[in-house]
Amino acid sequence: MQRALLILMLWAGNALAEQPVLRFSVAESWSMPLIRIEQDQPVEGILFDLMQTLAQETGIRAEYHVMARLRVQQAMDAGEVDVRCHVTPTWLDDRFDKFLWSVPLLHQRDLLVGSPGQYPPARLEQLPAQAVGTVLGYHYPALDTLFADGRLRREDSRNQVLALQKLQAGRYRHAVSNEFSLLWFNRTLPPEQRLKALAVLEEQDLSCIVRNDPAVPTQAVLSALAHMKQSGQIERILQRYNTPSTQPVSSQTVTSSQISDR
Repeated sequence: MQRALLILMLWAGNALAEQPVLRFSVAESWSMPLIRIEQDQPVEGILFDLMQTLAQETGIRAEYHVMARLRVQQAMDAGEVDVRCHVTPTWLDDRFDKFLWSVPLLHQRDLLVGSPGQYPPARLEQLPAQAVGTVLGYHYPALDTLFADGRLRREDSRNQVLALQKLQAGRYRHAVSNEFSLLWFNRTLPPEQRLKALAVLEEQDLSCIVRNDPAVPTQAVLSALAHMKQSGQIERILQRYNTPSTQPVSSQTVTSSQISDR
């Protein structure tokens, strides 16, 4: 019996080793509801469920490479990862022509966030000189001019939830957060303590990019992602985390010179 069990374990190990592997990049700066990382591996979250479902759809074993966000680009250049998700073309440059884009999968808003009871100024330029909570390595085009002239100063945190926790603690008056993270952060707080979305700074349709290499089943992966979107699987993943695909926050997208009215 023991010999049979040993043979079965060896067979299972060999089968797993021979199964094709799809290497996903996972940014350390991601936090819930996008992803939760334990012992250097993702265990739950919207993006984890998306990547797990993709692996199941294609019959390929998922392998997760957790790294600093600024390291992700280097890993892509070196061919160390096959798939990067939660990304939009405006964040990348021509170095990524060896990757092909999936259909848009998620819609994300970047928000200017304040404490309960705060109201947005009519224009971003009316914000007094101050530090603003940001995430290390993240780019905020709507605030570039104000950062460049010193009106606003970045106070970087390792991830989004830490930036919101500092805002809640009064470390600064404003922070920038994606809408998914703000809704998740507020979910257990009483209404009077919830952080407030003051305005939409930017909106993006986010996709995955897949390495275009003969060793990677690129077209099968892209087709599976398109099917996941069309079949409603992506929406069901969002609903699992009580996160709607769209949430009314502001009637218009904010530019560097204007915030929507109260």
